[in-house]
Amino acid sequence: MSSVTASSPAVDPTGPVLPVARSRRRTELIMLAFAFALIVFAMANVGFSLNGKLPSGVAEYLTAYLIIILGAHLAMRKFAPWADPLLLPLATLLNGLGIVMMYRLSAQVNPATGHPAIGASQADLQIAFSAIGIGAFVAVLALIREPRVLQRYTYTLGAVGIFLFALPALLPASISEVNGARIQIRFGSFTTIQPEEFAKLALAAAFAGYLVAKRDVLALAGRRMLGLDLPRARDLGPILLTWAASLLLLVFESDIGTSAVFMGLFVAMLYIATSRTSWLLLGFVMFVVGALAASKLVGHVGERFDIWLHPFAAANVHRSSYQLVQGLYGMGSGGLLGKGLGAGQPYITPLVQSDLVFTAFGEEIGLAGVMAILLIYGLIVQRGLRAAMSVKDPFSKLLAGGLSFMLALQVFVIVGGVTRLIPLTGITTPFLSQGGSSLVGNWILIALLARISDSARRPPPRPIQDEGLTQVVTLK
Repeated sequence: MSSVTASSPAVDPTGPVLPVARSRRRTELIMLAFAFALIVFAMANVGFSLNGKLPSGVAEYLTAYLIIILGAHLAMRKFAPWADPLLLPLATLLNGLGIVMMYRLSAQVNPATGHPAIGASQADLQIAFSAIGIGAFVAVLALIREPRVLQRYTYTLGAVGIFLFALPALLPASISEVNGARIQIRFGSFTTIQPEEFAKLALAAAFAGYLVAKRDVLALAGRRMLGLDLPRARDLGPILLTWAASLLLLVFESDIGTSAVFMGLFVAMLYIATSRTSWLLLGFVMFVVGALAASKLVGHVGERFDIWLHPFAAANVHRSSYQLVQGLYGMGSGGLLGKGLGAGQPYITPLVQSDLVFTAFGEEIGLAGVMAILLIYGLIVQRGLRAAMSVKDPFSKLLAGGLSFMLALQVFVIVGGVTRLIPLTGITTPFLSQGGSSLVGNWILIALLARISDSARRPPPRPIQDEGLTQVVTLK
């Protein structure tokens, strides 16, 4: 046996690393410029369609948005240099299209009422809400340096999430009810908050922490039926509790959308943790049975099902299903390529700025345009799932998967509702709908995915060796 001694030069751990991080941020900046150019084009299209010239005040709108987006980019460079370079540009494009649509709805008067769908001040608020949302995005990146830190607060976050979900039902209907569903808290006559937007994020982190600790038990199989390994009866407690909570949301808040997202989030994360298809099927069957039972027992839920099944019935078309029918007519009139931004009549549809903003896009940019929007959502989900697959920390893996699925499920629920695939619900379309709570909540979601992506892509630190140190190689 002999030994060979060789000197080892000092190694700079940041030398080959930083150029790669800078390259990612350059890619992000280029994609942000492309997204902003599309937003400018869309805003100009609205102006020329309505007035034959660029919209008045467009420079202020676009300058304000550009400044806050550049602030988000600088925060990514500082706090998450290894994060996925597509997450911020994709969210920026969706948020910007939402701002364009809010401006468009405020710039044209409905001849039937003599007023636009929303006031100019409400359109201006979309910029303010975007600034608050991106401020929350930056705060999350700055304060949460490692996503697994949230695992320490599993039960605290769970309690906060349940409280926020239940809060509208605990308050008087006069300040919490809108169109039969109790989903918000109204402050005065102008400002509202939807606690569910933040409850979903808290519960996603709580579910991830719980399932990391319990996944080995929940993965155990019981009886085998129809080719599926069913879970043991003693392990059904968590899903039964979640099912009961989702039904309570249906009964006391009459909110099908939130109930579906709540149940779907837990079942999806349970599947990610255990890789058992039986949990997916069991959760789906339980929710469908519970929803059907609620449709017979709860008046508002039953009305939603009736609107879904019979929207064109004489008793519904001018009353309870009027909103849905107008949205369907609007999307149908848009055809394949749409009428053009500013050339349609989306203001005819009630609450088009919030619940049915997707139908406004369908009317003015057509099937091709809304498919492109759905593709953008799909890309965000894909990048989130990619981060989940890359990160090694089990908690971060579950959290990224849960957040990605939650975004996908929310888009499915609202788009499925306005197209009559499923009953219409009152949840918002992420980034596109008017509202502060939704925008802030979705920017926090993007920040968490960016933080997890940064953690997954960040190279391990390299030990620095002095020139005086030696490396001993033993030969046998």
